Amino acid sequence: DVDLWPLLSHQLSVSQVMLKNAIVRVTPDSRAQRARNAPQGPRDAEPASPSSGWSFDIAKLRVADSLLIWQQPGGDEYNFRDLNINMEQDANKLATLSLSTTLMRNQRNATLNLKGQLDAAQYPHRLSGQLQQLDYTLSGADIPAQGIKGSLSLQGEWDGDRQQLSFSNLQLTANDSTLTGQGSGHIAPPQQLALDLKASNLNVDNLLTSAPVSDAPGVQHATVARSPVIAAPRERSNADSPLNDLDLALKLQADNAVWRGLSLTSLSVNASNQQGVMTLKTLSGKLGNGSFSIPGSIDIRQPETRVSLKPQLRLIAIQPLLKAFELPESVQGNLSLDGDLSGDTLTVEAAKHRWQGRATISASNLKLAELNLQQMVQRAVARVSDKVSSDQAVDEGIESISAQVALNKGVLSFSDINGNGQNLGLQGAGKVDMVQQQLDMTLGLKISGWRGDDALVKALSSQPVPLRMYGRWDSLQYSLPVDDVLRNRLQSEAKSRLNQWIDRQKEGENKENLKKIMRP
Repeated sequence: DVDLWPLLSHQLSVSQVMLKNAIVRVTPDSRAQRARNAPQGPRDAEPASPSSGWSFDIAKLRVADSLLIWQQPGGDEYNFRDLNINMEQDANKLATLSLSTTLMRNQRNATLNLKGQLDAAQYPHRLSGQLQQLDYTLSGADIPAQGIKGSLSLQGEWDGDRQQLSFSNLQLTANDSTLTGQGSGHIAPPQQLALDLKASNLNVDNLLTSAPVSDAPGVQHATVARSPVIAAPRERSNADSPLNDLDLALKLQADNAVWRGLSLTSLSVNASNQQGVMTLKTLSGKLGNGSFSIPGSIDIRQPETRVSLKPQLRLIAIQPLLKAFELPESVQGNLSLDGDLSGDTLTVEAAKHRWQGRATISASNLKLAELNLQQMVQRAVARVSDKVSSDQAVDEGIESISAQVALNKGVLSFSDINGNGQNLGLQGAGKVDMVQQQLDMTLGLKISGWRGDDALVKALSSQPVPLRMYGRWDSLQYSLPVDDVLRNRLQSEAKSRLNQWIDRQKEGENKENLKKIMRP
């Protein structure tokens, strides 16, 4: 239990030092403290001047099978086990370093193996070095079952006078994701970090545990181990986030990306953070034949996160989008949307349950799974009357449809629904409850192309037939009262014609009696 650092670095020329099975503490309690009865120098003595230059003058340092206990003031304690370090430096202060260790905390494991070089000839004014290779693996609770593994290499430089760092030639792999880029930062408050990254492939689903499970053939369904309650870390809050004290600028370009099963291309991110207020200046890309742009902001300065997004979608395929949000894949077509949404957490589950906002939507080539609207009306009419007919409807869907949508805590309220298709026109309104997984939607359908009885043809062509869809998603109920519509329409038509006949009669007692009988 000896404070070795002053001894080893006291401007002595040491050829080799080896520590085996050592316990190294770097914690607030391990800092040097003056003994109670330690002798004190004269009060007017000048303080010792700090040494300049690199004071570590050991040719070879080896640490084997040791333990490093590291803790920042007020922070959590980390135990780096199986610590092995080999470091050699020459007379020009050029050092080579290799290190391996294992970190275990909160049911999570991390292993590190690195090799690098460090040029300390101009320390403390300047440090430069190269991280030749850092291999790492992450596994355990709240990490994808296959774990995360990869490597990192970069060239870096530290400017001690300006308290600035910079790095270039960054190459990072994480599972099947690959990133390259550069960055710079400022350590003195306010801390600053700027990153400029490019990715040939960025698979977010293989790095997060919140991605939906793929049902593709041959794909293993990953399970994620959760931390036992007894090992759960202390509750985190927005006040713990390092973003509160950091100014961050991030630029990211990804040729290909995967998020919740969606294959994105030309992904572009331009984001900044200033002491807890994150601004998404650009979050755009392409999805299939469509495109998207989602600018917005995230505020974590208060205990409750505030998220505000203004999504713009253009011709995005609907079915993959529904799958990504874990909603029934019962609609096909292309969606365009302009919205203004807000919520308290930036997750899909929070958006489906607690967000609110409004949007204007439109869709083209819309098809409802196992639901041919024209055919439903034709069959309902055939059951009521054989005096009219039409060509058998081919399910060509709805060519175009538009609506206004309001989102409030999981309930989507649709209004001003207007659409048209082949021999089809529709209007309507309704609600979809994503929390209760049920809907109640009424569409007024107008079908053209009828042949037969003129009165019935006129009634069917001009009078909307109300189609109501309601109930749970997995057991929808339908109501299509064609007979009521025809009956009311024909009764109205007959009454109108009768009134016209009465009006054509000559004035007299008979006409007045007819009016009393027919117009009570």
